[in-house]
Amino acid sequence: YMDIAGSLLTGGIAFVQNIVGIVFRPYETYRRLVARRSLWELVYLGAFLAGYFALASVVKTSAFRPFLLTRQFVVLAAGAGATYLGAVGMIWVIGKKLGGKGTLAGVMVGWGYTLVPTLVWFFATSLLYVVLPPPRTTSAAGIVFSIVYLIFSATLFWWKLILAYLTLRFGLRLDLQRIAIVALAAVPVVAVYSVGMYWLGIFRVPFL
Repeated sequence: YMDIAGSLLTGGIAFVQNIVGIVFRPYETYRRLVARRSLWELVYLGAFLAGYFALASVVKTSAFRPFLLTRQFVVLAAGAGATYLGAVGMIWVIGKKLGGKGTLAGVMVGWGYTLVPTLVWFFATSLLYVVLPPPRTTSAAGIVFSIVYLIFSATLFWWKLILAYLTLRFGLRLDLQRIAIVALAAVPVVAVYSVGMYWLGIFRVPFL
C-alpha cells in the first residue's frame, strides 16, 4: 500500500508540473514525460475526465433521475475510454509499421495529455451551455461572443495538434514525414468514428 500511495503522490506532483509544462514549454515537457512514461499520472487525468462526465450527465439529462444520470455517465465514460484505447492502438500499430522505436507506455502517457485541451474545450462548452443556452442572438454581443468562441476553439485545436505531434515525435521517435503519414492514415478512421459516435448519440463532437 505504501508503494501505491507513494507512486500516486509522485504521479500527482508530476501531473501538476506537466499540466503547467504543456502550456508554456510543451516540447521540453513532452520529452521528459514520455521518457519517464509514468502511467500513474493518467489516474489524475482519469479523475478529471470522470468529473467532466458527471457534469455533462447533469447538463444533458433534463430530469434529476439517478438511473438516467448513471446511464449517461457510463455511456460517456465508456465512449471516451474506448476512443482513447483505440487512438493509442492505431497510433502504435501504424507508427511501428513505419519504423517507430518508442514504447507503448510512452505513447499512452503522451496521448493521455493530448486529452487536456479536449477536456478544457468540452468543459467550457458545457458551462457555456448552462450560462448562455442556445439559441444565441445575432446582436452585436452575440456576434462578438461567437468570434471569441471560435478563436478559443481554434487555439485549443492548435494546442491539441502540437501535443499530438509531440506524442508521435517522442513516443515513437518518428520524423515529420512519417508523422504526416500517420496523420493521413488516421483521417478516414477519425471520420468514420465521428459519424459513429454522432449516430449513436454519444458525442456530437468526437472526444479525441
